[in-house]
Amino acid sequence: MQTPDIGRMILERTGDAHEIEIPFGDLLKIRPLQLPTGWIVNVGGTPIDLSPTRNVVFLLVAAFLVWLTLWLTGRALTRQREQGGGAAAPRGFANMVEAVVLFVRNDVAIASIGHKNGAKFAPYILTLFWFILYCNLLGLVPYGEKPTGSFWVTGALALTALLTIEISGFVTLGAKGYLKTIVFTPPGTTGITAVLLTLIMTPIEIIGKLVKPFALMLRLFANMAAGHFVMLSLLSLIFLFGNIAYFRWAIAGGSVVFVLFMMAIELLVAFIQAYVFALLTSTFIGLMQHEH
Repeated sequence: MQTPDIGRMILERTGDAHEIEIPFGDLLKIRPLQLPTGWIVNVGGTPIDLSPTRNVVFLLVAAFLVWLTLWLTGRALTRQREQGGGAAAPRGFANMVEAVVLFVRNDVAIASIGHKNGAKFAPYILTLFWFILYCNLLGLVPYGEKPTGSFWVTGALALTALLTIEISGFVTLGAKGYLKTIVFTPPGTTGITAVLLTLIMTPIEIIGKLVKPFALMLRLFANMAAGHFVMLSLLSLIFLFGNIAYFRWAIAGGSVVFVLFMMAIELLVAFIQAYVFALLTSTFIGLMQHEH
């Protein structure tokens, strides 16, 4: 029996594509759903492909689920409080979602940014948390896709964080105060020493501004993509050693057990990474709200 190309199979499953697999499509002999292609836009002579891909579709699904979750929660809370005379405590699913929202708002956004400006940024931080969480969880659903396993998606999220951090800092500090976060002269230095240290520190400060969103992008992408690679690699052991008569069932059973264990870890990581991205973004915004 010819050994399958496991590396190609893993890369095809973890990569993006212009098609979506139909549940049980192989058994029912149904071909994958083909997404439209050829949406090319020329910008300055450079062609840019805007055709929707599998990641784009699941990004829209994640956005819809965020809206649906919070809309249903708000509706349930309104109905419960009307029935309880305005003083009824939330129950069930609405209670869980409200607890998460209050935690992210109070203990992440406001605690990191400050009471003065934290509430203004709470909607953005909450949107980041819920959107990333659903993107992470969709990859654990059968026939689902994890958009945050693509560095283009995590890079776009990090770009929104960079713009929010820098623009909010400029608005809060003013032009002069914001310039101090770039052109930094260490306190207590004068003369040629101050000039030399300023020349050294300024590029370091600029690099520091770019490293923060890059770290956000890389951390989320690496953590979410790694889980899929590990699970698919474990499952591939079944195909690699499937022709060994005496060990095939032991290998298959062991692979499935380890994959289930990894999926449980991935479920935990999905929540942790959404929390970490929201927390670090809040921290970086808070750091820019004050003089250097």
